[in-house]
Amino acid sequence: MALTAPKPRPLSPHLDVYRMTLTMAMSIVHRITGVGLYIGVALLAWFLLALSGDAMTFATFTGFIHSFIGQLLLLGFTWALFHHMLGGVRHALWDAGIGLDDPLRERLAQFTLVGGVALTVIVWIVGYAVR
Repeated sequence: MALTAPKPRPLSPHLDVYRMTLTMAMSIVHRITGVGLYIGVALLAWFLLALSGDAMTFATFTGFIHSFIGQLLLLGFTWALFHHMLGGVRHALWDAGIGLDDPLRERLAQFTLVGGVALTVIVWIVGYAVR
């Protein structure tokens, strides 16, 4: 039985080989928005705890959420929610074998980006109109 030399393993291309595309960027942003949703859920938990507490506790939460930082966090949470949702829809389409080719893949990435911003703006306009 003769010993043969093992075949050399193929090496993965270095990061310099890849050209950043919108699809790649949306994949990265999808992961970041997933982390951002944890912050939003913590904000929601604080709201529910303040709601179940006394008036002073709720006033503290209300004061924070109406501040510039609170509004910015709420806006970011709203955008992250819609962006992550649309990214999930895009991934579900890919799982079904839809949109894997180049032109449609990039269009879905553009739709995720524009749709997340558009839905956020619509929700905030409706929210301020109702308020």
